[in-house]
Amino acid sequence: MIKIFVVLGAINAFLAVGLGAFGAHALKAKLSPEMLTIWQTAVQYHLPHAVGLIAVGILIHLLPHGQFLSWAGWLLVAGMLLFSGSLYVLALSGLRWLGAITPLGGVALLGAWAALAAAVLKAKY
Repeated sequence: MIKIFVVLGAINAFLAVGLGAFGAHALKAKLSPEMLTIWQTAVQYHLPHAVGLIAVGILIHLLPHGQFLSWAGWLLVAGMLLFSGSLYVLALSGLRWLGAITPLGGVALLGAWAALAAAVLKAKY
């Protein structure tokens, strides 16, 4: 699990930076201001949660019996995919129904942070 979450976090951080730059440069002239704002929101949430996923991977090494840490990691993966992913596709496609998926991603991200807190609170030092 350690390698999985750190690698997935690093890949997502890479993607967030690349997608942020892509939006700022390549999409700036192609998207409406509203869709560009949606794209920027996706990036704004994508990057810190990618870093959070790296932190979860490191914490699994430090607190090896934390079941809640695995939950936190997978919820971060699901949340980034559903939240940021739906916003990226919405911005590019204009398919408004994708906005109904975004809150599911937000709930997953909230759950991830709650699971992380629970893991640390339950940890035996």
